[in-house]
Amino acid sequence: MKIENSVLHLSTALKKYPHTAKLMSGEISAPDVRLDCLDIEPIHRAFAPMARSQTYDVSEMAIATYLQAKAYNKPLIMLPTVLAARLQQRCIVYNARRHPMGIQDLIGARVGVRAYTQTTGMWVRAILEGTYGIATEKINWITFEGGHLLEYQDPSFVTRAPAGKDMLSMLKAGEIDAAIFGNDLPDEEGILSLISDPVEADRIWYAKHGFVPINHVAVMHRVVAEAHPDSVKSVYNLFRQGKAAVDAPAELLRKLPDGIDALRGPMEMILACCEEQQLLPRKLDPDEIFADCIEFLGDDAR
Repeated sequence: MKIENSVLHLSTALKKYPHTAKLMSGEISAPDVRLDCLDIEPIHRAFAPMARSQTYDVSEMAIATYLQAKAYNKPLIMLPTVLAARLQQRCIVYNARRHPMGIQDLIGARVGVRAYTQTTGMWVRAILEGTYGIATEKINWITFEGGHLLEYQDPSFVTRAPAGKDMLSMLKAGEIDAAIFGNDLPDEEGILSLISDPVEADRIWYAKHGFVPINHVAVMHRVVAEAHPDSVKSVYNLFRQGKAAVDAPAELLRKLPDGIDALRGPMEMILACCEEQQLLPRKLDPDEIFADCIEFLGDDAR
């Protein structure tokens, strides 16, 4: 954070999407705030430093990471804007070259996921339990790194893979039975979706719940927000302008909504899933999550 010529410059960690590209280039800007953007790939590398030590003034962050940070009382505020979301049922895969596998075969199986706290993993587990009746603790979860919050400890049914192992290699070798991938979903012969016809399965899920599962939101360092409260509204409006500037903005907003009224239902489900999966050290409710939005944005938070 620095001020130059009466403009507040905020260090910002973002992934380049169609709706953030013009913010990152400076084509979309505000008279009082400039986002000094870092294009971080993969973006999840920004989450731990932001959650642990607030390395940036503004950052994209996985929703599960933010909720853990909130539960551990880290000085972060969430802006009510979704930066990344996707339907999730294609994200759990298996190696068809080694054996056939169906949903019910997950009971007692070894399933890899980058980290137990990964938001994609949270959503897949929620779908497995809510749609297919496969309880989280009935699966042997194999992880490859810890969570973004150092205070968090994985549940007893989670095991760390041996040092030097990677998830795709273990899946190919039969050392794990299935795996959950996010943006790094492999496109290799024999690696197939465990859920048959995931597109149709996602269509049914969306029709039932009415939203696309949220992966990433935007957060700010609370110290910055308190020192420059007007900047919160400026930053929030920049994200909204970025979405409005893309082709078919209405379709984008269906997937990446803004405002606490649109986010309350999804947040209730996410919090329930996080509690069920033992991801949070204490109970959170939507009112606590959205209190920061209302404090700094007022009616604009709606």
